[in-house]
Amino acid sequence: MPEVRVEEAQRFMQESLLAGGAPLTEAMAHADLLLHADVVGHYSHGMNRLELYINDMKSGVCNPHAEPIILKETAATAWVDGCDGLGATVGNFSMALAIKKAKECGVGWVAVKRCNHYGMAGYWALKAEKEGLIGMSFTNSSPILVPTRAKQGTLGTNPISMAAPATGGDSIVVDLATTTAAMGKVEMQIRKGEPLPEGWALGPDCEPTTDAQLAFDAGKLLPLGGLEKTNGYKGYCLSAMVEVLCSGLSGSRATHNVPQWSHSQTEPPNLGQCFVALNPECFAPGFGDRIADCLQHWRNLEPVDPSLPVLAPGDKERNNAKVTHARGTIKYPESQMTSAKRLADRIGIRPLEAI
Repeated sequence: MPEVRVEEAQRFMQESLLAGGAPLTEAMAHADLLLHADVVGHYSHGMNRLELYINDMKSGVCNPHAEPIILKETAATAWVDGCDGLGATVGNFSMALAIKKAKECGVGWVAVKRCNHYGMAGYWALKAEKEGLIGMSFTNSSPILVPTRAKQGTLGTNPISMAAPATGGDSIVVDLATTTAAMGKVEMQIRKGEPLPEGWALGPDCEPTTDAQLAFDAGKLLPLGGLEKTNGYKGYCLSAMVEVLCSGLSGSRATHNVPQWSHSQTEPPNLGQCFVALNPECFAPGFGDRIADCLQHWRNLEPVDPSLPVLAPGDKERNNAKVTHARGTIKYPESQMTSAKRLADRIGIRPLEAI
């Protein structure tokens, strides 16, 4: 696959967002959000999503100049209007507010309405972890999760994320969709020309499919766990839980009323999002040591395959980031380079250059 220097990928995404209408500060912030996903190996949420953000700004779905507004707050909580702003704009405002409240009174819980797609949920949880806090973030999304026994998508990928610090600079990071895989992962299989693993999606006939394009067109993802016989209703319930924390608390649209995110979308999605920060110092002493002990215990478990050591949550992304930064490049599928070239030509910026 073609390799692009990390700095070049960042340059291209930042210039694209600027050309799309974002102010420099917000273009830089949103490019950092997308770059993080590519650096840690979650290509579905990085440059793969860039053109959708550009289209959202140009069509008026997203207002890149928006400034979030606090509608109601207490010492530990806040209700925020995201004003249809860029994901990074709303996310940075809301998580900073949650962190501030957590440092002042132990917990900060912020629910936000009128949001757009905000990239990897774990990116926002890590903002709190870097401040010595437990961070959590959730969002609802387009209706593409098919509940157990149903025929149509009604809930979203509705991700769950949590990051917590451990002694010695270590951390645990949990970031997962409540579908078996996010739709962006299906898109990446299309880009690579590879089939889906079994249990990811249904076709238009509501039967399981491994055809990535067919699954993308049908828009019917299975909940985490897959079919009912493999306990997929647990993923369905987790997605419903996220819905309560996002649209329920914020007053945004419930997922079943959210339009599909697409290149032709003209209506703001009014997503609901939730940002949480919690100060472990308000609880039993020695939190960091206990988390560090858990992490090391898990990593030291005897693996089934000696060549595949047991990983703690967040290790895969951490390892990918180390490899990426050591190499200095990000590897993109050829189809991603082709898409980037078309985008550059359309918005009038210098194309993405491979080494």
